[in-house]
Amino acid sequence: MKSLLSAISPVIWVVIAVAAVVVIAIIIFAVYISLKNKLVRIVNATEESWSTIDVYLKKRFDLIPNLVSTVKGYAKHEEETFVKVTSLRSKVSDAATPEQRIEAEKQLTSALTTLMNVTVERYPELKANQNFLDLSAQLKSIETDLVQARKYYNGNVRRYNDSIYVFPTSIVARKMRLEKKPYFELDGAEERKAPKVEF
Repeated sequence: MKSLLSAISPVIWVVIAVAAVVVIAIIIFAVYISLKNKLVRIVNATEESWSTIDVYLKKRFDLIPNLVSTVKGYAKHEEETFVKVTSLRSKVSDAATPEQRIEAEKQLTSALTTLMNVTVERYPELKANQNFLDLSAQLKSIETDLVQARKYYNGNVRRYNDSIYVFPTSIVARKMRLEKKPYFELDGAEERKAPKVEF
């Protein structure tokens, strides 16, 4: 009887060890899949929030020619500002990556702020032009929406960046080749203000 137990005993231990390894492998696989799914949701949320910003930037982008055209009729001496806004608008459309787009948008926001401030101060008759008033109101609304979209995007980027650097999610993020995403931040205090439209 002892020889039968001795012969069975190593087999049972091997089966138990193999079963334990299989259970541990299943747990590791389940955790990996769970973390990967979490990262996919975060990546999708970040891309969706960038898409929202892109919609507002497109609205602003489409509004700029109308605004410049309206102001040009009154402010013929501001040719340099018009050229700058137009060239920055082209730079935005040529941007290939979100990083390039963010940088170009910062410069365009600054130029638009200058355009709005200079023209309203130097050409008060613009205040009576209904087209200018409508375009200015649209620009102000878009800028307000853009501020909210930036907040949402930056919140998702923070969550994304945190996730790809925190253990154990960082292991899965490396396998997925995820890299840090940039925040949509403005450089200076003047750029942080929406274009000022006062009447």
